[in-house]
Amino acid sequence: MSAEPRINDRIRVPEVRLVGPSGEQVGIVPLAKALELAQEYDLDLVEVAATARPPVCKLMDYGKFKYESAMKAREARKNQAHTVIKEMKLRPKIDPHDYDTKKGHVVRFLKQGDKVKITIMFRGREQSRPELGYRLLQRLAEDVADLGFVESNPKQDGRNMIMVLGPHKKKTEAMAEAREAQAARKAERQALQPGRVQHSSADGEEVLDADEAPEAPEAAAEEEAPAEASAEA
Repeated sequence: MSAEPRINDRIRVPEVRLVGPSGEQVGIVPLAKALELAQEYDLDLVEVAATARPPVCKLMDYGKFKYESAMKAREARKNQAHTVIKEMKLRPKIDPHDYDTKKGHVVRFLKQGDKVKITIMFRGREQSRPELGYRLLQRLAEDVADLGFVESNPKQDGRNMIMVLGPHKKKTEAMAEAREAQAARKAERQALQPGRVQHSSADGEEVLDADEAPEAPEAAAEEEAPAEASAEA
């Protein structure tokens, strides 16, 4: 069945409970009278409560109503935050440099408001030393405690040991802070380059207006004609 409400001549009932353009209650009127009022106001008769007895109809500009509803839905989707679970894999005997690199990624994910699944991969004889993986997970959790918390404690899963870290900040807060930081960086760049008008291209890169672009270097000066040699008579 269509989700679109019935409007105007598509409404097939003898009478309706009519609501005026400003939300005022007109009362129960014959359908013909409601359609006549719609033409008088140059509006549409829209069925807003089909299951009521009699159905409730309202006088409105249906095209404008649909457009505004679509814009609200688009804005809601834009601001909607989807929680993402990132994954980071480590070895029990990871070297310090690799650990710092992996920890940096975890920090970035948590700052973005994402959850992080930490997987310790055991190979060969390492499987007989699960305490190595447990201590490594505890160390990582302590190192990022200011940004995230242990949402799922370490547990063995076959040859792997898994722990899930959750961010302290909500995704919406992280997104808002990222937008503010981006706006601040853009304002700072514009302040450092007065007189240059910057816009964002489709891929987010800032570009200069055509009339603000630096001019091409001037053409090389014309070569001087060689001086004529004077000859003695």
